[in-house]
Amino acid sequence: MSEIHDPNLHVLHYYLTASYPCSYLEGRIARSRVVAPGHLVTAKAYASLLRAGFRRSGLFTYKPQCDNCQACISVRINTVAFKPSSTQKRIQKRHRDLSARKVPIQWQDDHFILYSRYQHQRHPGGGMDEQGREQYEQFLLSSHVNTELVEFRSPDGVLRIVSIIDLSDDGLSSVYTFYDPDYPGSLGTYCILWQIEQCRQLGLPWLYLGYWIKESPKMSYKTRFQPLQKYINQQWIDHIPGQE
Repeated sequence: MSEIHDPNLHVLHYYLTASYPCSYLEGRIARSRVVAPGHLVTAKAYASLLRAGFRRSGLFTYKPQCDNCQACISVRINTVAFKPSSTQKRIQKRHRDLSARKVPIQWQDDHFILYSRYQHQRHPGGGMDEQGREQYEQFLLSSHVNTELVEFRSPDGVLRIVSIIDLSDDGLSSVYTFYDPDYPGSLGTYCILWQIEQCRQLGLPWLYLGYWIKESPKMSYKTRFQPLQKYINQQWIDHIPGQE
């Protein structure tokens, strides 16, 4: 990994996975570069990896490295300069009665029930809608870094959103969010707005959103948060709307 020159990473190695079907673009074949050994990905190392376009899933820190495709682009929101659009302001106002609470990173029945509902309605047939307890725990409840699990409930106590967030020295990383698919009002957007505000309260300039793919309609929402930066050719550059 010649693009990373950081003393926090000198003990780490990287390996390429075997090819597998792409989860985002139909008919494409994907590969990932995975950091090893996973247990040596310290908080400092993870922060450096985030800045180099990596992402975490469970105990694995990875970066897409496909043979004939570079569609996956790491993106992050400038939380200092961010200004919500009129639509985003309406979403914030609509859900201002939701209460957020940090809870232990452990199994909770109502979290998994909500996760299953979300996957079956929002991502049917994608594989994640068939996950059981073991896969769920490996994906969302396993971490070697500084991770928080936040739940959002409506005034009647009903669980509406669950969000897994990693903390680094310059920002938060939105690992995964799932929510009540029958509850109106763009809960996913609301959660990102909440995470931006958390960054501001913590004095952190960036909210890492993972990967954006121009050709994937499911990821178009990420460019609605401006200003946004993209990691291209080993550097972060400003995303200019309309000039993808």
